[in-house]
Amino acid sequence: MEGLVDAPLRTALTEIGGVDWCVTEFVRVTSTLLPPRYFKRVAPEWANGWKTPVGVTLKLQLLGSDPACLADNAARAAELGAPGIDLNFGCPAKTVNRHRGGAVLLQEPELLHAIVREVRRAVPVHIPVTTKMRLGYEDTALVLDCARALDEGGSAEHVVHARTKLDGYKPPAHWHWIARIKEVVKSPVVANGEIWTVEDYFRCRSESTCDDVMLGRGLVARPDLARQIRAAIAGEAADVVEWPELLEIIRRFHTGLIGTGAPTYAPGRLKQWLGYLRRSYPEATALFREIRTQSQLASIPA
Repeated sequence: MEGLVDAPLRTALTEIGGVDWCVTEFVRVTSTLLPPRYFKRVAPEWANGWKTPVGVTLKLQLLGSDPACLADNAARAAELGAPGIDLNFGCPAKTVNRHRGGAVLLQEPELLHAIVREVRRAVPVHIPVTTKMRLGYEDTALVLDCARALDEGGSAEHVVHARTKLDGYKPPAHWHWIARIKEVVKSPVVANGEIWTVEDYFRCRSESTCDDVMLGRGLVARPDLARQIRAAIAGEAADVVEWPELLEIIRRFHTGLIGTGAPTYAPGRLKQWLGYLRRSYPEATALFREIRTQSQLASIPA
């Protein structure tokens, strides 16, 4: 999730618990081999063995359309210790698609196969190459062909966002399509899209036939969602994060942003997260209103 789930937010969300692994914001690959410092900036967790402070593994996500260049950059990331390479074929952003990145490639199954094949060949066998896709670009006509192409190219796991590019993020997510994809691929499939609550998880599991899910906006809006899902699966009472505990995590998140040396950047990022949190926490609305006009913020009000 470009411009949202960066290292400070990954730190905050994984601290709460329930998350098995996470990915970087996508690294846009065009025609050059990126320098090591670029990967380190996108994934500062590299200095901690590619793990967040609480030990959650971080994969590097690449986005592009040139098989050879993607392979070269994947190899460089592997040299820097990346424990997994994730390929983004799901981004619906117009700017990204206009430059032949993300979901637009779902119109070209042969190219999808070539990209995964070349990246798989370029990195050591112990490093998994995984993929993220949607149900298609304009429609679902090629969805099974795309899934097969990724699978046969060597994808070790497929995360499927159950909407097309044209669907964007409009409800509903068509989870039943994920079940059909599972029937034509050999590698594991992970369901994604429109999972905001524990109830959504169980409905998704029923329709997609997937036990595993990838949480995006739902986790940003409800940071303890993964923890709640784990508790529900185990038949245990959920250890819900109440606002006072979350506020302390938000304060550490904000302090981490200030520590990057960009104090004017921190308030905008804080407001962005609060915009999501308002869905689950009324207190986030009050805090958002209190800081809405601030262009610099030394600390978060009590």
